[in-house]
Amino acid sequence: MSFNGPAILDCLTRHEVAYVLIGGFAAAAHGSPIPTMDIDITPQRTRDNLDRLSAALDELGAKVRVEGSEALPFAHDAISRAGIETLNLTTQHGDLDLAFQPAGTQGYDDLRRDAIAIEIGGARVLLASLADIVRSKAAAGRDKDRRALPVLRELLARQQR
Repeated sequence: MSFNGPAILDCLTRHEVAYVLIGGFAAAAHGSPIPTMDIDITPQRTRDNLDRLSAALDELGAKVRVEGSEALPFAHDAISRAGIETLNLTTQHGDLDLAFQPAGTQGYDDLRRDAIAIEIGGARVLLASLADIVRSKAAAGRDKDRRALPVLRELLARQQR
């Protein structure tokens, strides 16, 4: 399967899902040269929004991504997602990760405060600020995040000048 991030974002936009774009794809939108092959979002956790997200996941053919196994179908109605913090999915357009409270953040409302509205492939999205992306990646402490941080911090320093 080939990765088509704009197609995932377009589907979320058409379903009017409220979310903030985070992670590597968001960093790339800020100018990061580090490639990524997935979309990471922080959705708003209201019942109506989770219902819209569920409809978008249906359209995307989303399944749970499991390391070393074939993707698994799942019931993703709003109630079933109420207590989930992170969900790694695969869709017909590539991987989509939901992080309701990314490391180092307080979730959607926290990230939305400094997010900027941009257009990616015709879809209007809220893009997490680069400072928030750096904050989250530093808090996550994963090897891939630690490797990306010097580049992201340099981009942030350039933005602030």
